[in-house]
Amino acid sequence: MCDYSLHAVASRPAEVGETIVTTTFRGTSTRGFASAADPTVAVCLLPGTELAFADNVRYDNRWIWTRTVNSRVGKFGKIDPHIPDRHHDAIEFPDGKYVLVTQLVEGQQATVLQLPVTQPLGEREHKPQVSAENRPTTPRLPIG
Repeated sequence: MCDYSLHAVASRPAEVGETIVTTTFRGTSTRGFASAADPTVAVCLLPGTELAFADNVRYDNRWIWTRTVNSRVGKFGKIDPHIPDRHHDAIEFPDGKYVLVTQLVEGQQATVLQLPVTQPLGEREHKPQVSAENRPTTPRLPIG
């Protein structure tokens, strides 16, 4: 939900309709999202969360130059989750490009438009389990 490097930072899940801000969290070199009301708490997003930024999205590689994505909407996701000890949180834009959340320029505001649909285990469609007792039998023909 939040990148591996933010495990030592207080966090909470995002809420639909709230405004979040890109920030660097104290004691880390990682950027992420925080509430405008409490910049010390990381706001964690689930993959599939849709965001609308106030302006075209700006990002950098910790260098002097900043780049801009010509889009104000994106979907949160994870990239390269199989590679440990690297940043995975990213925003995917309509043109298919990804930008790591930790590369987003500080101070950008975004509104959480929609959270992904998740269903508690008890509400999922019940599928019957196939076991040896209720498995349909097929007649076996003699060989030879």
